[in-house]
Amino acid sequence: MAKHAPVKITALDTYDIRFPTSRQLDGSDAMNPDPDYSAAYAVLRTDDPALAGYGLAFTIGRGNDVQKAALDALRPYVVGLTLDEVTNDLGGFAARMVGDSQLRWLGPEKGVMHMAIGAVINAGWDLAARRAGKPLWRYIAELTPEQLVATIDFRYLSDAITPDEALQMLRAAEPAKSARIEQLLAEGYPAYTTSPGWLGYTDEKMLRLAREAVADGFRTIKLKVGLSVEDDVRRCSLVRQTVGPDVAIAVDANQRWDVHAAIDWLRRLEGFDLAWIEEPTSPDDVLGHAAIRRAVSVPVSTGEHTQNRVIFKQLFQAGAVDLVQIDAARVGGVNENLAILLMAAKFGVRVFPHAGGVGLCELVQHLAMADFVAITGRKDDRAIEFVDHLHEHFDDPVTIRDGHYLAPTAPGFSARMHESTLVEYRFPDGPVWSEQTVAALH
Repeated sequence: MAKHAPVKITALDTYDIRFPTSRQLDGSDAMNPDPDYSAAYAVLRTDDPALAGYGLAFTIGRGNDVQKAALDALRPYVVGLTLDEVTNDLGGFAARMVGDSQLRWLGPEKGVMHMAIGAVINAGWDLAARRAGKPLWRYIAELTPEQLVATIDFRYLSDAITPDEALQMLRAAEPAKSARIEQLLAEGYPAYTTSPGWLGYTDEKMLRLAREAVADGFRTIKLKVGLSVEDDVRRCSLVRQTVGPDVAIAVDANQRWDVHAAIDWLRRLEGFDLAWIEEPTSPDDVLGHAAIRRAVSVPVSTGEHTQNRVIFKQLFQAGAVDLVQIDAARVGGVNENLAILLMAAKFGVRVFPHAGGVGLCELVQHLAMADFVAITGRKDDRAIEFVDHLHEHFDDPVTIRDGHYLAPTAPGFSARMHESTLVEYRFPDGPVWSEQTVAALH
């Protein structure tokens, strides 16, 4: 009987996709007043027309073309690989790009190139989950502890967690996996929302959206802060009066402050019983976060711009954070996020995944759910961020019910965009952007 030729990766197609969210100030904060949510979008195509993998790197407009160029540079590393070389060795697939001697010089393991590598790695995981016919969270959760550990690069981490420690944690979780899968499918995973809290919104819009969020079952609302302490005091006061004492309020400064300014500012806000302050200073300033945490009563968090697992390690080791945000598109893909989740579990730090951007809700839900099933067994003391923007552009958009993410059931990483979106929102010549250019000229 004739053997079939192995399925191969035939192309890495890339797209510069941008959405004009700045028109309504969706996503606005103290450091990013007019974002256009964007994705440098990657498709791993195979010679099987029914099988492809999808990933993206999130940006907020200008520079998305640079991010796309970084994706383009990765073609030689993936085109020509067999499907088995990708999906049967996702650790090796990642290591070939992350560990390339010349690509590493552009980081190492941070910045535009690392984000591009993360997008392609995520596309590889998407491809593996689609091939297996499982949603990614379940694909990850049903790997053996040995298979999961084999995907992770423990270099630079062994003073915080070793492969043997990771194996012990994963093996301890294994007997409860089936029950947790059923629990997740029945209950979903808690969500919190930032949709009311963008800094460019009027008070009226903020309070209307806050009331709607509470009615929709959300128990935590996050507000952007950092431009004016008087405005922040007023806005926190208005929202606290509107939602009452039983709904948590978190705040996010998006790296706005120096350490001393953060301390002074937060002392003005301590009376609102805040759930956390997110990104009070530079995401690279581990000791600064530790100093802020010692000086204020508000729990301290960071993570969405934390560039790699090493900085997360230092945040944990220094006792610099009470909780962290992981981001599906910031570090080097699923592999590196698994390392971060394992370290967080070892150090007892809760994870509240970041999802404030196009496609990020779709992606990061899978990582949080895999953490619940295969690592921590915890979800009721944490939540995934939710913003109600741009989900209609994805084949498998998130579903929120009673303030919870429902577990995806479709195969893959939920990253695939509609073909019509790729046409309409392609920058700079898609119809949406052509129409905006014409309007601006008149």
